[in-house]
Amino acid sequence: MAIEQYLSEAVSKAVSTLYGADIPAAQISLTRTKKEFEGHLTLVVFPFLKVSRKKPEDTAAEIGAFLLDNSPETVASYNVIKGFLNITVAGVRWVEVLNDINLQHDYGFVEATDKSPLVMIEYSSPNTNKPLHLGHIRNNLLGYSLSEIMKANGYRVVKTNIVNDRGIHICKSMLAWQKWGCGATPESTGKKGDHLVGDFYVLFDKKYKAELSELQAGGMTAEEAEAQSPLMAEARDMLRRWEAGDEEVRSLWAMMNSWVYAGFGETYKRLGVDFDKIYYESETYLEGREKVLEGVSNGVFYQREDGSVWADLKADGLDEKLLLRSDGTSVYMTQDIGTAKIRFDDYPIDRMIYVVGNEQNYHFQVLSLLLDKLGFAFGRGLVHFSYGMVELPEGKMKSREGTVVDADDLMDEMMATAREISAELGKLDGLTPAETDNIIRIISLGSLKYFILKVDPRKNMTFNPKESIDFNGNTGSFIQYAYARIRSVLRKAAEQSIDIKSDIPADTQVAAKEQSIIQILADYPSIVREAGETYSPACIANYVYDLVREFNQFYHDYTILGETDPHVKYLRLALSANVAKVIRSGMSLLGIEMPERM
Repeated sequence: MAIEQYLSEAVSKAVSTLYGADIPAAQISLTRTKKEFEGHLTLVVFPFLKVSRKKPEDTAAEIGAFLLDNSPETVASYNVIKGFLNITVAGVRWVEVLNDINLQHDYGFVEATDKSPLVMIEYSSPNTNKPLHLGHIRNNLLGYSLSEIMKANGYRVVKTNIVNDRGIHICKSMLAWQKWGCGATPESTGKKGDHLVGDFYVLFDKKYKAELSELQAGGMTAEEAEAQSPLMAEARDMLRRWEAGDEEVRSLWAMMNSWVYAGFGETYKRLGVDFDKIYYESETYLEGREKVLEGVSNGVFYQREDGSVWADLKADGLDEKLLLRSDGTSVYMTQDIGTAKIRFDDYPIDRMIYVVGNEQNYHFQVLSLLLDKLGFAFGRGLVHFSYGMVELPEGKMKSREGTVVDADDLMDEMMATAREISAELGKLDGLTPAETDNIIRIISLGSLKYFILKVDPRKNMTFNPKESIDFNGNTGSFIQYAYARIRSVLRKAAEQSIDIKSDIPADTQVAAKEQSIIQILADYPSIVREAGETYSPACIANYVYDLVREFNQFYHDYTILGETDPHVKYLRLALSANVAKVIRSGMSLLGIEMPERM
């Protein structure tokens, strides 16, 4: 039984005995005592003043005295601060909590069943005209972590990706390769396919801007130049030919996309994210078109004289939304409707979560309404996991201008930085080259992931690679080093044939710092639940940091293997082992590996 439950029942009994009022234990609220006061849990007594008919301080003192006299196995002491009763929990209860945590392999997690709600989580959503960049990294890490957190909360989860593999932006890369590529391939250039295609996207923009400058120099306005651009006209013509099924364009499209998919696959694997199902817009946009036309026939949408199709959302407090252009081509909204329809056919989705940046807030507000009007069960309950942008110290990134931070380049830089800092601090001493490479990989990716995921996802953030690798701050490497140190202690215990006891004696002395750590461990299930309810990996990240920081103070002040009292030694070893267990568990929810030694 949780300590809060013991105390709630004891408080309920106290109020009943002292004041003759029956208050269910479930209605009694206990919160963690503020650090500036002595105690573990605090009871607010103001709700009881109507039945006590006494001052807050007197009511708190009476309840505290009753608890101390009648529940000595749970309450060791108390103090009163105005209307707040601060309760110090007896050591026997903390031993009981530690023993309970020690017995649970998947502590803090809820196991899913065949009847658990099915959640589909969409993340990544790349375009096939450029490689993944820093913005994609935040998206992928948030989506993957959220998937793991929802699993830990007992949901069945389908991780999905929608690849934006059609549209004018794709044709720009294709046209640039056709005009200036000279038959270049990933093999002939030694470049990853997504990087090669991205280079042609940047080249198109460079040529297009030069063309616009030339047209304006000839007397055209900026608007006239854009309208008259031969290069853009070629790109639009290529898109029309693609939609018409032109064999030459489709063949070029398939070849260049295959290069990109191979490149994406390498990056995903290196980043440690995956998907259960990948959808492609080239396969879903026609489904969306059919659903929109079906909506017209059902009176949900309407068609204008020019043939374009619109949704009138003014009654919902929004405006009118274009769904099909006058030439019959689809817009992004149409594609999303088609993708949703196919997904709903494929899976019995109970909740659909889209991990997409906050610049698309309006888009998903509209999509939710449209899906609901079209009869999709998850339409109104659609969740847009809206997150802030990630920038560099020098500012925003621009894909067309080639100023984005490439995901592969960033991971390479993180590896180099981790190697340099680890070597300077002597963290790699005594390791073989293979062990060193693996540790560097774990540290660099852990630092990258933690630095991004510890930030409230709703906020914009600035990413600084060097700040992310610090063995003394709120970083992944700091947590990884603490974990490796605990694992070292446990290995030494094993070498001395000291086993981790599964049942620490109830009368074992538990120091205040040990009690504090056990209380933090006891919070883990509620933290996992909160992270799932709020869609916030940051809850997990900052919880693990607080746990590690508290344990490090304990490690500094107390001996573990050198303790002479065997019961205390066993308690400290069990405490260390379970701290390591929860660190590893929490970091796994962030997609972060933990090193056994550093």
